[in-house]
Parts: sequence; structure tokens; C-alpha cells
Amino acid sequence: MEDPLLRLARRLKQLRTDRKWSLDALSQACGVSRSMLSEIERGNVNPTLAVTYAIARAFNMQIGEFLETPQATSNLHVIRRDDQSYHYRSDKNGRIRTLSPLPLEKDVEFYEVTLLPGGVLKSAAHYTGTREFLTVEKGRVRVTSGPDSEDLDRGDSVSYRADVPHEIANRGKGETVVFLVDIYR
Repeated sequence: MEDPLLRLARRLKQLRTDRKWSLDALSQACGVSRSMLSEIERGNVNPTLAVTYAIARAFNMQIGEFLETPQATSNLHVIRRDDQSYHYRSDKNGRIRTLSPLPLEKDVEFYEVTLLPGGVLKSAAHYTGTREFLTVEKGRVRVTSGPDSEDLDRGDSVSYRADVPHEIANRGKGETVVFLVDIYR
């Protein structure tokens, strides 16, 4: 049976190399010092659980996946409707709830957006190449991306540039619910 420290060292180096990350880049991504990462990669130290967790998160993985022991964690990541840590924002316009696991953010983000009558969600330009995909579950909305606008009803979908100023406006008399996916490139 392989020594767990050597297995961890091999796994860390493999993931870092696959992503073409330097030790400095990984250090910035996970908040663990470059020297500590180097020692882990050489199999010289046994990292704490907190350090292992921080490294796994930098690779958008759960600890079990990072350690190549998938049975150590569940394959399911459930987000309960009433879990307040996933309620991104609530104000006079409505509510935004994150539906994607938090460690995945910045690659793909999935939201449920509820807008009250007259509510508008205005967004500044995101990173270059970002696109949004929206489906109307309930109500009527107007989606604007740069100079272009389109009205959508229940069941309609649209994709649009999100690297320009954009907005979603409730155009109906009741509450509107849309599902929104952001994909960053």
C-alpha cells in the first residue's frame, strides 16, 4: 500500500502540472505558502486538515476527490431552499438565490432570481467573454444586453453577452422567477 504522504505529494504535483500552475499561482489560489506547498509536494510534511481543504478548494474539489478517495465524501451536493448561506441577495426588487455549489463559482454560476413587480436586476459588465443563459419560469421579463432588448414570457429562454452592461426587468404585474446561468471564459 502506497504511503499516504507520497500519494498526496504525487496528486498535488499532478493537479498543479495539469493546470500549468506555478507554486506561486497555487499559493495565491489557496492561501497556503509556497514553501509549505513545496514541502507537501516533496512528501516532507503532513498538512493539516485546514491546509488540505484550502488546497482542494483551489482546485474546485471536495477533499475526498482531491485525495482520490471519492468514497470519503458524498457524490451529492444538496442546496436546501431555506439555506441562508445560498441566498445571495435580497432587496426591494426581489431575491437572488445561488443554486450552484459555492466552490464552483467563477466557472459556472446558477441562480434563481425572483423579481417583484417593477423590480430590475442591473449588472455591470462581467469578465470578457462571459455569457448568461436565462429561462423564464414565471411571469414576463425584458432582458437588455448592451443596446439590445427582448421581452420574454414563461418558458422562453435567451442567451446574451454579459461582458457589457445588462439587466433583467420584471415587465409583468406579478412576481417573476427566472433561472440564470453565468458562464465565465
